[in-house]
Amino acid sequence: MARARARHILVKTKDECESLKKQIEGGADFGELAKKHSQCPSGRQGGDLGEFGPGEMVKEFDGVVFSGELNKVHGPVQTQFGFHLIQITSRA
Repeated sequence: MARARARHILVKTKDECESLKKQIEGGADFGELAKKHSQCPSGRQGGDLGEFGPGEMVKEFDGVVFSGELNKVHGPVQTQFGFHLIQITSRA
């Protein structure tokens, strides 16, 4: 079965998500921004969600993690929880 490891930043608005993405593209550290801005408890670990398989995350999140380019920042991705920036760090 496929496995992936990812980290994310969860915020309430698309605008905030896009602003954070621009900061990352400009050289800001993903993990530091996650610690400061993420609404998810994983933010304390720089957004690291650990390793998981298909179906363990919500559908919209899974769709990105199991098909997107590795080490690229994807998003904004809207789910029932808010807006995510997602970075896939590994997939096997």
